[in-house]
Order: sequence, then C-alpha cells, then structure tokens
Amino acid sequence: MSGTGVDDPGQDGDWAHELPGGLAPHVDLRLLPALDALLQEGSVTGAAERLALSPPAMSRALSRIRRALGDPVLVRAGRGLVPTPRALELQPKVRALMREAEALLAPSRQEDLTQVSRTLTIVADEAYAAVLAPALLNRASAEVPLARFTFTVESTHGSAPLREGAVDIEVGVIDECSPELRIEPLFEDRFVGVARSGHPLLATPVSAAAFASARHVSVSRKGLMTGPIDGALHARGLRRDVIATVPNHGEALLMIASSDLVTAMPHSLAAGARECVGIELFDLPVETEPVHVWLRHAVRRALTRSAPPARLAEQDVRDRR
Repeated sequence: MSGTGVDDPGQDGDWAHELPGGLAPHVDLRLLPALDALLQEGSVTGAAERLALSPPAMSRALSRIRRALGDPVLVRAGRGLVPTPRALELQPKVRALMREAEALLAPSRQEDLTQVSRTLTIVADEAYAAVLAPALLNRASAEVPLARFTFTVESTHGSAPLREGAVDIEVGVIDECSPELRIEPLFEDRFVGVARSGHPLLATPVSAAAFASARHVSVSRKGLMTGPIDGALHARGLRRDVIATVPNHGEALLMIASSDLVTAMPHSLAAGARECVGIELFDLPVETEPVHVWLRHAVRRALTRSAPPARLAEQDVRDRR
C-alpha cells in the first residue's frame, strides 16, 4: 500500500455532504469508495487526496466504516497505520466492486484495439504456454498489434496475484472459486501416458504391470513423488518407480524425449508437443480417480436425460473481473 499519512481518525460528524449521496440510510454505499481508498493508501491523508476530500472528512468516513463493519479496519503500528485481518480479507472484494461500478458508469464506447499499447500477463504451465502462444501471438499481431505478452508460471500463492491485478488471466485446472474471478470452461481433457518414440514399452499394448515397471518422472509443483496414479497401481498390488519429479510438464517432455523415462500429462499438452519433441501417447492402463470418473459419467447421464447434451469441462480459464 502507498501513502505515508499517520492521521488518527477523529470523531464522526456530518461528512456525508462531501461525498455523493442519495442512497438508502441502512445501506450507505457512499462508504465503499472511502473504504477502497483507505485500503489502497493505508493512510487517511492519502485516501483523502485520492478522493479529493479533506482529511477531517475522510477521518469521519473511517469512523462510520468502523461502526458499519464492527472492525477498526486500520490500526496504528509504530508511526503508521496497518490494515486489520478483516480489512485484508475485504480488500480484493471491495476493489472488484469498485471496478465493476467504474465500468458500469463509464461511457459506452468501442475501443480501438489496434491502438491499445499494454502488456498482458498470462499464467499458464510452460507446456500450455508453448501450445497457446503461437496461435495467440499470430492473432494478436493482426488484432492488437501494439500489445505485448508475458507468460508466467503458476504462483504458490493461488489466485492472489489474479485477484490483486498482478496478472490478467490464468489458464489451467481451476480448483479455487472466488467472487472476484470469472471462470469460463474451455474444454474437457484427460491424462495419458507419454514416452519417447520407439520406447520399448510401446512395442506391445501397455499393461498396468508394464507401465509400473518403467522408470517414471512425476510432475508436481510441490515436489511430490506419488499421486492418484500410484493409488490406482497400489490397488492392483503394483508400484511404479518414480526416479525424478519436476515442477512443470515442459521439463518432463524434454526429459522423456531423450531417455527411457515415461510420464503422464493432459492429452491437450502431449498432443500439441508430439511432433515437436518426438513422443508417443498411450492410454493409461489404470483409472486414476475411479470415483470421480463414475461421478462425471453419472452427472452427464443425469443431465442429458432432460436437457441437450452438456459437456463437463475440466480445463478452465479465469480472469480478473
């Protein structure tokens, strides 16, 4: 947060005339821009300057916000003010509401995308980025020629960078919902086995025993050596030999292309990389999540009995609202 003001909020008073009015008294939405400014600035003086108000007016607004929330919002720490845990929880939600309001009240206009000059940040596994980037950049060169793109890997902080506006969009398997994010299904994917072209494992149909006996590289951002595949093999009395783990599928692809290692990854990634790195795909000889497979099929059957065919999507895209 910016701002260095250390103002101590004064007593509540008649400050409402200095903010836009006309709202129901039991839900004073005039407090939202004040709260947003306070949380962004971390300073009564800074928030007042942001909204072109006097510091006493902003101080009185903070008093009303505190009463409305039942929380001090900003508390003194040394020479400055810091947000409370409740304030930190509210900050992305308040910012999202303000962005929605600004968009709603902005004049309607068709933006000339050929004149937009900005950098767009995309979060994606590097293998997804390798598949996505060529088509995206080709289209952008014709439709948004001045835009530049930054591809970055997933953060260990979950969706926080997306909620806070540090990135623009994330592509991958989305398992975290948030009111500040818009999630849109892209397509359904499945895991497949991957080995180099000519691998001895591919000489015959791949059985569970043959698959387990191969040397494996596992993909895990947390460095885990085991996962659902191991659980499915264990149920058959089998155990695979995982000799290495890497944080992303791109590294796994490079490793298996020049060795006898095998791995498992989403079909969309493996199919896109097949011609580039000389690999072959094969169906996994085990169901990695049998209960989830049953559930997906049962839901699909239930939906299609009374509605047009529906596709259950597991690959999603999310962006900042």
